Amino acid sequence: MPKTKDILALEQQAKVVRRGIVEMSHACGRSAHPAPALSCADICTAIYYGFMDIDPKNPDKEDRDRFILSKGHACPVLYSILADMGYFPKEYLPTLRHIDSKLQGHPVYGKTPGVDMTSGSLGNGLGIGLGMAYYLKQTKKKSKVFVMLGDGEMNEGTLWEAINVAPVLKTDNLIAIVDQNYFQSCGSTLDINPMNNMAERWRAFGWNVLEINGHDMQDIVSKLEMAVNHHGTPTVIIAQTIKGKGVSFMEHDNKWHQSPVNDEQYEIAMKDLEV
Repeated sequence: MPKTKDILALEQQAKVVRRGIVEMSHACGRSAHPAPALSCADICTAIYYGFMDIDPKNPDKEDRDRFILSKGHACPVLYSILADMGYFPKEYLPTLRHIDSKLQGHPVYGKTPGVDMTSGSLGNGLGIGLGMAYYLKQTKKKSKVFVMLGDGEMNEGTLWEAINVAPVLKTDNLIAIVDQNYFQSCGSTLDINPMNNMAERWRAFGWNVLEINGHDMQDIVSKLEMAVNHHGTPTVIIAQTIKGKGVSFMEHDNKWHQSPVNDEQYEIAMKDLEV
């Protein structure tokens, strides 16, 4: 699918991406983290198909835009998109988390074409994205760096160091997205470490802060347009999302943080996601 900002086309493409997530979670036969991948599928679809300057035939081109999935356990969303865009054959998808597969349980730079950063240990993506963005600014390139964060990941101290430094470096080519689905691996973020004033926290550090419904494609595209055209400071998009979005039995149910999908569940999910 060529780059587009057509809302209906992106909504349909998000269903294709979600189907890929479910197919991987079923075929691999093991923990695949489907729900955290589904919650950010609409936003990732909009970023990749609507905004990023990238070339699957030349994945390492110097002036490309970068995408970092800091919440690396949600990698099925990234693999689904990269396979669909032609970075590697779709036949790789069922090998998710298999030994020697190019599609490991967290993204690995250098192993999977199209992956810009190895992630898995939470909290590191924004700092590395900041380094990339600063380099791109210093070398006069117009490329953008998008970093997808989880709201549970906001507990990591290293992340707040990057939040503090980024406005000082005036990296307005850095766009962070917080997938605020209110769950993390061990339970509700509201029970573990509440951050109800998420936007105010980022704003206090000097970021340009935008808030969206993370499943409203019109809202997503509109705010991404504002983010890529903002100058002077980095931008964060706080996205209100639903964990497991799109699959009826997964929505709001944290047991699907990493559970595999059996045959019966697969049939239900694919019917939910009919294109």
